[in-house]
Amino acid sequence: MTEKIVNSSGNVFADLGFSQDEAVILQIRADLMSDLRKFITTKELTSFDTAKILGLSQSRLSDLKQGKWDKFSLEMLITLATKAGMRVSLKIAA
Repeated sequence: MTEKIVNSSGNVFADLGFSQDEAVILQIRADLMSDLRKFITTKELTSFDTAKILGLSQSRLSDLKQGKWDKFSLEMLITLATKAGMRVSLKIAA
């Protein structure tokens, strides 16, 4: 079996065949999820304290820590990032 190496478009979701608009939203969600997981790891808080800061139940925090991005809307991830003290902005380039 011969492996074929393909250059990435820069968005793994587009590379997987998602439509351009869906791929952009999925990438933003994945990036926010990654930033939130870094926040959790860096702050070294207990799960209880982290859940309290983010306003989540323990089970929802577990979903976040496990990277289950499909369980969180873009709006929810922005809300959580804001509660974590992050500044979220959207930049549009032509």
